[in-house]
Amino acid sequence: MSRARQPPLVTGISPNEGISWTKVTIRGENLGTGPTDLIGLTICGHNCLLTAEWMSASKIVCRVGQAKNDKGDIIVTTKSGGKGTSTVSFKLLKPEKIGILDQSAVWVDEMNYYDMRTDRNKGIPPLSLRPANPLGIEIDKGRFPQKDLESLFPGMSADFTSENFSAAWYLIENHSTTSFDQLKTAVVNLKKQANKKNEGSLAYVKGGLSTFFEAQDALSAIHQKLEADGTEKVEGSMTQKLENVLNRASNTADTLFQEVLGRKDKADSTRNALNVLQRFKFLFNLPLNIERNIQKGDYDVVINDYEKAKSLFGKTEVQVFKKYYAEVETRIEALRELLLDKLLETPSTLHDQKRYIRYLSDLHAPGDPAWQCIGAQHQWILQLMHNCKESYVKEQKGKDTFLFPMLDLDSDVRPSPIGHLSSQSASLKRGSSFQSGRDDTWRYKAPQQVIFVEKLTKLVVSQLPNFWKLWVSYVNGSLFSETAEKSGQMERSKKNARQRQNDFKKMIQEVMHSLVKLIRGALLPFSLREGELRQYGGWEMKSELSGQWLTHVIQTVRLSSESLTALEIPNDMLQIIQDLILDLRARCIIVTLQHTAEDIKRLAEKEDWVVDNEGLTSLPSQFEQCIIHSLQSLKTVLDCKPGEASVFQQQKTQEDVCQLSIGIMQGFIDCLEQLSTKADGDIDTSHLSVDVSSPDLFGSIHEESSLSSEQRLLIALSNCRYLERHTFLNIAEHFEKHGFQGVDKITQVSMESLKELDQRLFEMYIEFKADPIVGSLEPGIYAGYFDWKDCLVPTGVRNYLKEALVNIIAVHAEVFTISKDLVPRVMSRVVEAVSEELSRLMQCVSSFSKNGALQAKLEICALRDTVAIYLTPESKSSFKQALEALPQLSSGTDRK
Repeated sequence: MSRARQPPLVTGISPNEGISWTKVTIRGENLGTGPTDLIGLTICGHNCLLTAEWMSASKIVCRVGQAKNDKGDIIVTTKSGGKGTSTVSFKLLKPEKIGILDQSAVWVDEMNYYDMRTDRNKGIPPLSLRPANPLGIEIDKGRFPQKDLESLFPGMSADFTSENFSAAWYLIENHSTTSFDQLKTAVVNLKKQANKKNEGSLAYVKGGLSTFFEAQDALSAIHQKLEADGTEKVEGSMTQKLENVLNRASNTADTLFQEVLGRKDKADSTRNALNVLQRFKFLFNLPLNIERNIQKGDYDVVINDYEKAKSLFGKTEVQVFKKYYAEVETRIEALRELLLDKLLETPSTLHDQKRYIRYLSDLHAPGDPAWQCIGAQHQWILQLMHNCKESYVKEQKGKDTFLFPMLDLDSDVRPSPIGHLSSQSASLKRGSSFQSGRDDTWRYKAPQQVIFVEKLTKLVVSQLPNFWKLWVSYVNGSLFSETAEKSGQMERSKKNARQRQNDFKKMIQEVMHSLVKLIRGALLPFSLREGELRQYGGWEMKSELSGQWLTHVIQTVRLSSESLTALEIPNDMLQIIQDLILDLRARCIIVTLQHTAEDIKRLAEKEDWVVDNEGLTSLPSQFEQCIIHSLQSLKTVLDCKPGEASVFQQQKTQEDVCQLSIGIMQGFIDCLEQLSTKADGDIDTSHLSVDVSSPDLFGSIHEESSLSSEQRLLIALSNCRYLERHTFLNIAEHFEKHGFQGVDKITQVSMESLKELDQRLFEMYIEFKADPIVGSLEPGIYAGYFDWKDCLVPTGVRNYLKEALVNIIAVHAEVFTISKDLVPRVMSRVVEAVSEELSRLMQCVSSFSKNGALQAKLEICALRDTVAIYLTPESKSSFKQALEALPQLSSGTDRK
């Protein structure tokens, strides 16, 4: 047989003896595979299966029942193993009777003892019916088995109150070892108790008191009957005697029992008072408990106790209860005031505010604490905003700028927006000058207004969400209960909220207006009226903020607007912030363009006159990069965030930006003109940074310092040509890409101004170069008293023509050195000037000899053929007119 099918075997039980219903633990083997496998359990022949709890195959817990035998085996029966055996046994003990005066952990029923009293008129106290020790000597229980005693005295009992009391059994059980002398003492004690009687008048009266009362009742009845029957009145002696006896008995009883009855009444009243105190101790202790719980902050306990007291004693008519309940109400009123003070305290968290509002609601506080809290929070936010402004204004008057802590630009720690912006500006301003190597950090300054705007927006964004959530909780009733437990309060709350929607909307609008006007007072004071400026301004505006700082401020306000929008505040309440952002964006663009125009004007100081292969200096590139950098810095300002309008939607902004853009272009044109028309001595080279590592240092300095005014004109012309064909068009594209309006107008006006400058500079250069050549023609022609009427046979061109050609070649060389593209334009104008002068001179000659005509034609044709590639219709016409002024040659030899 497998182990699972072996019969159960009980090897131990703990405890191994006890009275009925003792809890025992049975241990053994094969006691079942589970609770359902256990089908039988008997201890001392009594079925204990109902109380059995199967723990494991080796352990069962149960309670012993009312067994038939006082000692027996423990038998376990299972489905899998059948009926088992036991190697141990359990002894059942009979419970010992407990006297009514014995100490016991259980309650002893005393009614059986009261029922045993047979003589009501014996003044024996009921507890004396069963004394704990009737013999009056020490009890020494023997160790005789209970079973043996029962067999010796069948049907008897050792209980002296039992009808079947056996003295022998009592003595064997309680005094088996008592000496004979002690037993004789016990006999004397029993005799004293038997002979003890109530002696004296007190005992007599107590015993016959009922008889006197019965007699008095009988006499009263007889007297009434005699009067009713109309019989003769009994002579007063007998009646008087009986009445005297009764009166004396009554007086004696009153005298005897006055003290006893008085003490009884006092005891009854005391007992009643104690019962009342015990029964209603909750109310009597409540004032003190309220004080204690308030000090500990257990407001929930106080509220629950108050609700309970109110339901029990709110309408009581008992004076004592009314007095104590009035004291409770006094404490609760003080608690209401305390909670209201805590509710209106600032600063406080939203959780605390909700908690205090619920407390006040549960305490039925008068008014509307939730709305009071909303109003107090609103005023506190406004006060915080104005205090913030006042503190920064005072700080600004104390020092112009606020010095930020040092920031290590090389560290991995991400700097704040202010730090990032300032580090950029610091790196731009560094240039080529460096501080000592031991200081790797850069100290930078932020304007006080920028710090104020950051602080102000952070304050509003941190405080307004709780304020808004408090209102939302007030509207939906969740201030009083997260569930619908208190529908009455929630309905009242919703009704109050509906009535106060406009008031709350005004509160939010007031906060938004204060925020916007405080920012305007710091950054856009010209946008406020005079009265508002006194309230929201007060800043010392020494200089307007740069575009970089305004860009940072715009980003700060935008983030604040996004945070407020996330609270689901209606857009109409936040529209004023969008208007502020629009004005800040427009102002930022204007300021940035103004600063760009100033930077463009200073570009003249950076001209180094170093020409590249195309005849250009770095100036056009610097101009283009300056504008591109300016537009890039405005990218975040020009881009529209969700909910924002285009910054160019306002006509005035369009016009201002267009005029500033035109001014920037015109400023650079003026810069070019200023550079090209400076006298030699006016050139300022002190601003040039000297790079010692440059290999062409001395050559470049020599080259720059040796430039003539004609060369500077050529360089300027070359720059103008590049600006017209490339730079201005690129800038126009950038303007269009960034959404600027009126780009065509900007380009047109700029081009016209550039062309006018180009033409002026070109005419100036032609004047510098062509006039000396033209002026040398007439003296050269007539040098040596030359006369067209009387001259020798021509042998070649004369020197004046050669000198003119050499000068023209010199001009060509100078222009070609600067810019190849300018050569045709310049040479054509020079040839035009020379041809025009030569034509004038020929037309002024009165007559030519044959040789003179031949000489003149030879020189004109030689000059024309030499500069043939630069001839224009005007110069061709001039050469033609010059030839037409000569007499025609007749012979073919002369023509050849």
